[in-house]
Amino acid sequence: MRDGSELGPGRGNDRYKWVALSNTTLSMTMATIDASIVIISLPAIFRGIGLDPLDPHNVSYLLWMIIGYLLVTAVAVVTLGRLGDMYGRVRIYNLGFVVFTLASIALSLDPFTGEAGALWLIGWRMVQALGGSMLMANAAAILTDAFPARQRGMALGINQIAGISGQFVGLLLGGLLAAVDWRLVFWVNVPIGIFGTVWSYLSLREIATTRRAKIDWPGNITFALGAGTLLVAITYGIQPYGGHPTGWTNPWVLAGLLGGAALLITFGIIETKIAEPMFQMNLFKIRAFAAGNAASLLGSIARGGLQFMLVIWLAGIWLPLHGYAFSVTPLWAGIYMLPLTAGFLLSGPVSGYLSDRYGPRLFATAGLLVATAAFCGLMLLPVDFPYWAFALIIFFNGVGSGLFASPNTSAIMSSVPARHRGVASGMRSTFQNSGMSLSIGVFFSLMIAGLAATLPRTLTAGLRAQGVPAHVATQVSHLPPVSTVFAALLGFNPVQHLLGHSGVLATLPRQNAAVLTGNQFFPHLISGPFHHGLIIVFTAAALMSLTGAIVSLMRGAQFYYDDGPQAPAKPSSVPATRAQA
Repeated sequence: MRDGSELGPGRGNDRYKWVALSNTTLSMTMATIDASIVIISLPAIFRGIGLDPLDPHNVSYLLWMIIGYLLVTAVAVVTLGRLGDMYGRVRIYNLGFVVFTLASIALSLDPFTGEAGALWLIGWRMVQALGGSMLMANAAAILTDAFPARQRGMALGINQIAGISGQFVGLLLGGLLAAVDWRLVFWVNVPIGIFGTVWSYLSLREIATTRRAKIDWPGNITFALGAGTLLVAITYGIQPYGGHPTGWTNPWVLAGLLGGAALLITFGIIETKIAEPMFQMNLFKIRAFAAGNAASLLGSIARGGLQFMLVIWLAGIWLPLHGYAFSVTPLWAGIYMLPLTAGFLLSGPVSGYLSDRYGPRLFATAGLLVATAAFCGLMLLPVDFPYWAFALIIFFNGVGSGLFASPNTSAIMSSVPARHRGVASGMRSTFQNSGMSLSIGVFFSLMIAGLAATLPRTLTAGLRAQGVPAHVATQVSHLPPVSTVFAALLGFNPVQHLLGHSGVLATLPRQNAAVLTGNQFFPHLISGPFHHGLIIVFTAAALMSLTGAIVSLMRGAQFYYDDGPQAPAKPSSVPATRAQA
């Protein structure tokens, strides 16, 4: 089979490739915006359905609203990429637009309140994630089919950076829309989805030849169960258990981690034994593919939890210290993080274009090294930082991620046979999305562990100093730190929330109550323990990025998989290389 992008007029022509790029960029932006838009909108959403997200009984609803979308995309993309290879990448991609749009309508029409309303939203978010997975799993493959090898880095760079920046645009958009009506957070996808659906059905067409095969039921089932169980266990590991600040001592969490890992090992064995596997293990024999995915996983773990940490830092400490009310801090946190998005947008397409000429290894490795330096810079910042320094550091963090993303994706997709591009795209997305889910679990756990070590003593002393009775101060200070973290993330006044149920605020002198619920008390109180947690988190992220850079450096010289005599032309400076070599 030859590369479809080289098959002459009517198959891979100039006009079609730009249509494919613009449509897939729209879909990736829509899907990734929706992965983050809910984070900022959660206070408005839960108020709309009449549920307190910080009630200990409701924390699981809060977590599933955030992580459920990521979990489904991590589990489903490989299967959907494989189905694209079998039944047509454009067909599965187009269906993704339909599913995503219908789920957005269902979300905006939530007819319930309370726990039933939360379950409706979580369920339809997962359906929406299934539609997003159909788009993510096949978008890169469609672009790889449409563009000649010499332009793939540029095309995939634009597509990838639009997708990654969508995660941060979602934070800003969610704050703006939720201030008007929480249902707009879901309605905003509907006109985009309808337009994209009609456009894709009218303009996109199959280029690559499909190859029907038997569905790998054992592989699909063991992978879904294994990955799902592992990620669910990580989700519940964030929640407190039995007096511990996190749930990593919960027997069910430990069983989920061990059981999920065992199922994934079983899955790997199954895939090496059957004739037509879902997960093409042979692709890992291609050094560029294996190293690219390993680097992507490490980079994704380093980057995935970053937006949560920065939002908590800004919304819970820095913005209140600079006069912003807690109720508006999530929106302004999204605005103040725009330099991160700008770094993505500027560096991604440029690095994609240059990597087409000079090879991906230099740019991908340099990107992870720049990200490593940025994480080290964040560690050196004081909690109450000068904004110019913060903006500069997160800008270069975005630049680093942009430098890495597009060359790495282009190298992965160009290194595999054309007939496996759908499953390769799904595998790439699985590593990326799994890394984000792992990152949230790891970063939150490290942060909560850091807070649990120092926050109770600091909080008790601060509350007692303002006249809060000793028994109330002790009780409040020993509540799970996860509630404090989520309060800061969601724009609640943490002290007002913690003391609200005790009725103590009404009994204190007005001046003391004003101090406790003002903008300065909580940020000053938590800054020391929080900074301790930040050091742990950013150290882990820097080590992950550095390890990813080393792996990226080991990917070898640039090459494209040679599918035959009309395979994509290689740059003259790069020798033609068989992928098996």
